[in-house]
Amino acid sequence: MADLRLRRSVLYMPGSNQRALEKARTLPADALILDLEDAVAPEAKEIAREQVCAAIAQGGYGDRELIIRVNAPQTPWGEADLKAAIEARPDAILMPKVSSPAVLESIANRLEALDAPESIDVWAMIETPASILNIKEVAASRRTVPGARLTCLVLGTNDLAKDTWAQIVKGRAPMMPWIMFALAAARAEGLTILDGVFNDIGDVDGCREECRQARDLGFDGKTIIHPSQIEPANTCFAPSAEEVARARKVIEAFDLPENARRGAIKIDGRMYERQHIGMARRAVSWHEAISARDR
Repeated sequence: MADLRLRRSVLYMPGSNQRALEKARTLPADALILDLEDAVAPEAKEIAREQVCAAIAQGGYGDRELIIRVNAPQTPWGEADLKAAIEARPDAILMPKVSSPAVLESIANRLEALDAPESIDVWAMIETPASILNIKEVAASRRTVPGARLTCLVLGTNDLAKDTWAQIVKGRAPMMPWIMFALAAARAEGLTILDGVFNDIGDVDGCREECRQARDLGFDGKTIIHPSQIEPANTCFAPSAEEVARARKVIEAFDLPENARRGAIKIDGRMYERQHIGMARRAVSWHEAISARDR
């Protein structure tokens, strides 16, 4: 079964905003992306790097997963970002614009050269047309690139829209082929995959609708850009009480001795096959992980 670490709400926090970094310690987001890239102006890159590393060293984030998004290696800040991130020891480093396995191979070599702790994973931003065209190979880098450390794909829908001229519209029809292709590639390789951001921070209902869509499509969670979006993401990516009750009923029914050799059974007028057991157990495990977090 895939990693069940909660990533329902993954909040971008600009590294240049000291107040935001402090506030993040009290927010109920599952994970935090401490951003050195898009959310930080060029003149603030160095102070952002210092503040993010100091914040991680200070601690106080509880069991929230901490990820540092660095600038690309070819930028003036990329190498310094990577070195500082390794010293800070976040849970993962998020690499922007991963458009081919070669990018991950280069990062793997740098992590080895810099003696990065094995505990640091690599997340990959999927945000260019080349990323989509090469998504199968990028996802497979988890296996094919020595030391790749790849565990998660993150959709960058704003950059995809910029580079393709696709419109960001309700329902996201222009992007749906790319979204599902990336999701299939992630699932084929056992990777976590996170949906892109919802831009209108004043439209909580719209955010909720897109979170619900992302969960229906199969995402593990959603990247978000404002604290007001945490609750919609956490709620939509949690199984409902009805789903959990039904899942437990399916598990219990197939565990009965009389159903031990049956491939399909009827429960409350609906047919369930043995493949539904795994889906049911995933729902229950997800619910239990959320309950443990709430406690």
